[in-house]
Amino acid sequence: MPTGVAIRDPRRQLFDAADRVLLRDGPAALTSRSVTAEAGVAKGVLHRHFADFDAFLTELALDRIAGISAQADALRDAAGTGTVAGNLTAAFPALFSPAVLALIRLVIARDELRARLRAATGSRIPPLTEATALVAGYLTAERDQGRLAAGADIPTLAPTLTGAAHLLFADADGAGPDPAAVTAVVTAVLAGAEAR
Repeated sequence: MPTGVAIRDPRRQLFDAADRVLLRDGPAALTSRSVTAEAGVAKGVLHRHFADFDAFLTELALDRIAGISAQADALRDAAGTGTVAGNLTAAFPALFSPAVLALIRLVIARDELRARLRAATGSRIPPLTEATALVAGYLTAERDQGRLAAGADIPTLAPTLTGAAHLLFADADGAGPDPAAVTAVVTAVLAGAEAR
């Protein structure tokens, strides 16, 4: 892009470019040069808006984590409708989209990013922490409506469901795992927690 041409939303343009590089080439290919080249802007644009590349990555991760948090209300609103397993099975594809999986790989791959995210959020891998909180909030809403047993161990169920779903989606090629496989895992984990 020529010097002096205004960019409407440079942060968003850079974040979207980083997503494309991550999805196409993986965390190892994500550099300030690859992001600015993908965005079609001069390298200096990134450094005008962020203190350094790790600051950029931290803001990118926090922006994407906020997107995960935004899904919490929709899932909680589903409480009391359909089935508990069906609602979770329907929520997991967005929760573990290719972009989120790429973000998780990026956080795992970069020590400085993990350190900065931990300072900002208190979590080492905040996309998984947010996903677990989302699932816990939903399970709590279902327990409050009597669809899960009063004694359902949500602090154990939520990370178990999140971890199992993450493994299913991370190991799937292309379109994601078979929904029947996701439903089977969710149903098995919830088997002892459903209200009788």
